[in-house]
Amino acid sequence: MRIAEIVGKVVLSKVNPHVANSTWLIGVPLNHAGLNGDPAGRGEPLVMLDERGAGNGSIVAFSEGGEAAAPFHPNEKPIDAYCSAILDNLDVDPSPKSKAEKETHGRQRTLFDGPARKK
Repeated sequence: MRIAEIVGKVVLSKVNPHVANSTWLIGVPLNHAGLNGDPAGRGEPLVMLDERGAGNGSIVAFSEGGEAAAPFHPNEKPIDAYCSAILDNLDVDPSPKSKAEKETHGRQRTLFDGPARKK
């Protein structure tokens, strides 16, 4: 699960019947730096399905891939990202403390980074 800021809404002219009447939002993923207001900590915008009622400027938690479709099991919905929660309050440390956090400060950690190093 990741955190994003909602920056817009998508209107579809054609839609799969399984997701008809759904709301689609544009969210910008935020890493640690982005949560602290650094523009370099903002990822590439993505489209996510929303059933929570998030709006522009909302900070949300979202899941991607198979986890995004999991809440709809056994029904199949063609989604790749799902807004799971609207975050009312978020407390973020101003700077990373561990070496692993410092190495990923300012960018999203990915599977290609390998396992996090322990002290």
